[in-house]
Amino acid sequence: MINRLKITTLTIFLVVNTLSPTCCKDLFSATLGHIKPKATPETQAAAAQDVISRIIPELASSFSVVVDPDLGETDVFQLQKQENVIQITATTGVAAAAGFNYYLKYYCNCHVSWEASQLNLPQDLPDVDITVPFNDRFRYYQNTCTTSYSFVWWDWGQWEKHIDWMVLNGFNLVLAFNGQEAIWERVYQRFNLTQEEIDGHFSGPAFLSWLRMGNMRGWGGPLSPAWHSRSIALQKQILERMRSLGMIPVLPAFAGHLPRAFKRLYPDANMDMMGAWVGFDDTYCCPYFLDPTETLFNEIGRAFMDEQIKEFGTDHVYNCDSFNENRPTSEDVTYLSNVGKSIYQAMTDSDADAIWILQNWLFVNSPSFWTVERAQALLTSVPIGKMIVLDLQSEFSPKYDDLDQYFGQPYIWCMLHDFGGTLGMFGSSSVINEAPHTARNEENSTMIGTGLTPEGINQNYVIYELMTEAAWRTSPDNLTEWFENYATRRYGFADDNAKEAWRILQRTIYEFKNRNYGQYVIINSPSFSLSTGTWYNTSDLLDSWTYLLAAADNLANSEGYLHDLVDVTRQVFQVYGDAFYNGLYTSFNGGDLHSFDYYGTTILDMFADLEFILVTNEAFLLGPWVQSAMNAAADVDEERQFQQNARNQITLWGPRGEILDYAAKQWAGVISKYFAPRWKLFVEYANETLTSGVSFDQSYISGKIFDEVELPFTYDESVLPVVPIGDTVETAKALYDKWMPTLKTMESLINMKK
Repeated sequence: MINRLKITTLTIFLVVNTLSPTCCKDLFSATLGHIKPKATPETQAAAAQDVISRIIPELASSFSVVVDPDLGETDVFQLQKQENVIQITATTGVAAAAGFNYYLKYYCNCHVSWEASQLNLPQDLPDVDITVPFNDRFRYYQNTCTTSYSFVWWDWGQWEKHIDWMVLNGFNLVLAFNGQEAIWERVYQRFNLTQEEIDGHFSGPAFLSWLRMGNMRGWGGPLSPAWHSRSIALQKQILERMRSLGMIPVLPAFAGHLPRAFKRLYPDANMDMMGAWVGFDDTYCCPYFLDPTETLFNEIGRAFMDEQIKEFGTDHVYNCDSFNENRPTSEDVTYLSNVGKSIYQAMTDSDADAIWILQNWLFVNSPSFWTVERAQALLTSVPIGKMIVLDLQSEFSPKYDDLDQYFGQPYIWCMLHDFGGTLGMFGSSSVINEAPHTARNEENSTMIGTGLTPEGINQNYVIYELMTEAAWRTSPDNLTEWFENYATRRYGFADDNAKEAWRILQRTIYEFKNRNYGQYVIINSPSFSLSTGTWYNTSDLLDSWTYLLAAADNLANSEGYLHDLVDVTRQVFQVYGDAFYNGLYTSFNGGDLHSFDYYGTTILDMFADLEFILVTNEAFLLGPWVQSAMNAAADVDEERQFQQNARNQITLWGPRGEILDYAAKQWAGVISKYFAPRWKLFVEYANETLTSGVSFDQSYISGKIFDEVELPFTYDESVLPVVPIGDTVETAKALYDKWMPTLKTMESLINMKK
């Protein structure tokens, strides 16, 4: 398997794979030793102190931070109470902030999360004297898609809050992708592209992730000078804050994807048009891919790197994914090795200290192409330790064992979990509680960190908090106790009903053993060919809802509780929506008009009540997403463009629904204006065919839904609420009383599969 490589690569590979884990880490320390914070210890301490001031302004003076890089070989924090002040001593500002969060969680029963926080600290701060080392060198955060699914419209206020969250959870290696299109525009102009050609290439903001990976071009674009200026300014703020805290921002490098105009300008260069991606037609698909072995590749790559470093500086770590859901033009292992060398050389010719971060999604997505030999050729084309592989979905699709610990290259064990930012409740608590420890302790393990790589955030926060603790936890935890304690921290009160609700959720919803995209019937385009089924007994979900609602007397003032009550109620409706759909399907096939009318009416009634509960919480409103898009615009025309970007991404995802409902959001406003009207048209048409005896035509009704609901929704400019309406607890109680008798009768239908 390894005899195709040159002797130098062979030697490195064999040496690394006969080393002990300790020796392996020493080797990586040598090759990665220059990847360290740029800010002084004093600057990092001050930045961490500022985080504390933003989180608990009234009690910030009760905490004092010292940064001492010599405290440990990997990051470590020490907490001591000294004369009523909690002294935090840590190796970096990141570690100090993580120590502060550790104290909040485990000594004060507090909670800081994406969508809810609980910070009722005791007046007399508890005593503490503890030292906590991190297990690995790095804690990585973000997927290359997260920037589009979750961050695309953010302003500095939102970024500042999220960077605080990052360091509170110990992340020290983080993607920073804003502003790169502004850099690319300068580079393209230098290579003589016209502004019209550049505008035709750039997608709209909501689709930039896939433009950057060469999957598509132009859709939702162009980008204005105002957008570029905003992005440059925002990137500088983000980088300054990250660096001040001791974080390592990861910048992009040239992956080889180019506007089509390059073929006109450089007709003799070896470049190939990319294949069509998920159904996009020629208008928006298929940019060119420049062969990395071409001299022009190095020229463009260096031009981009030089311009980017001049504008933003560098921390020497670069993400580059040339083949994300795209295949190389040749299967030859020598060619693939040369490709890797050329990509890396374009980095090192601008930055001799460059480290290449590679998402392993190419190996997960195209295993038939990326055989062990081909993967090895690419991975070992770069000196050992000069590439860090993100094992992107380690909880379900780990590749570190299949690919022999990446043939000696260091890797980070990552939890992907969510695709498209969908809101279905699920997670694999046992896997992430145990597997990172197992992987770290494998013989000849090259694991150097843990990470979160979701495509979208603001969902299933519990599973992410559990995963972040793998960074410092030395062994698996007792999950029953952990989930109980999570409920207490999140809600600020040790309520027995809430604890029982979370015990049930842990052993059911959060014991998923396979991949899941958070998709359910009600958020899929209607047809009679949809699949249903759960991996748990859905009556347990009803029990969890019952217990959670019973906690309202104690927890009605808790922000986290109100969020979770909406979320669980939403989950109940979408899960039992599958059961109603199964009844609809069965009655339609059996020609039972009476039953069909019952299930059709029930589904539409359920949509109305789902909207009724979602609108009571800001986290489940469409309005803020659309308003944020409009706020990012410079003028009225751009407001319209960005609003269409925002609406299209979460529905059609493309001009004709190329990735229909992939990034669906169960938000108030989407339910009432998009999901419910689709199903109303479908039910009415199916009923009409039943009563008239006319054959059911799926193509007809899908076209009608597109014309009358889906496309109009993306161009709708009506004003949407951005603040919640109604009382969450009272609404949930009313819905519980109304629906529980019906739901309890649906068990026989819930797990039918089509």
